Amino acid sequence: MVCLPRLFLKRRLVPTLAIALALLPLAQGAAQEITIVGSSTVYPFTAAVSERFARKTGYAAPIVESTGTGGGVKLFCAGIDRRTPDITNASSRIKRAQLQDCFDNGVTDVVEVHVGYDGIVMAHAKGGALQSLTRREVFLALANKVPDPQSDGQGGADTLIPNPYTNWKQINPSLPDLPIEVVGPPPTSGTRVAFLELVMDTGAKTFPGLKQLDKKEFRAIARYLREDGKY
Repeated sequence: MVCLPRLFLKRRLVPTLAIALALLPLAQGAAQEITIVGSSTVYPFTAAVSERFARKTGYAAPIVESTGTGGGVKLFCAGIDRRTPDITNASSRIKRAQLQDCFDNGVTDVVEVHVGYDGIVMAHAKGGALQSLTRREVFLALANKVPDPQSDGQGGADTLIPNPYTNWKQINPSLPDLPIEVVGPPPTSGTRVAFLELVMDTGAKTFPGLKQLDKKEFRAIARYLREDGKY
């Protein structure tokens, strides 16, 4: 599974790409410090670039903070004064509503730079019993509501029930007799957004009744993860 890390920059900075991330020479008349927020996934790479930038140029190292993609975009879009960050890292595309928030706050000239590919995996202990999972099985394990297993199996919205599964074997008899326990990123994470799009959406679409819902209803089901401690 792959998502696409990006940088969003305010036009007052002049971007120059290096070592797969953006190195940012100071624009004429700009303040002497660049501030960067955003994705925790991209943070280690950005911090390394910041250090190299300082060594190579003699300028102050940009300040880099890990806020999560969502938190970073919110800070970035808050305005154009020096109290707001110049750059935000993101492991997902900026949403239309977020971009509108930027525009409403005067951040009207945003530059997007695609800096690489971010691989997303579901991992378990080496030698663990869960060797493979389908997206449908992951959806059934993690969704807040799932089609009633006693229904016709088509997954109509009227058959949804609170997720009853506590064990992988309940989802598929061929899976191991192990409790469902999955650790993943929080709602502010762009990696979580990518996981919802690449895994949960795809798993939900294996149910014809869910696939036929309009986009808003579908996402409310496919992307609403359970909150009972299993995730």
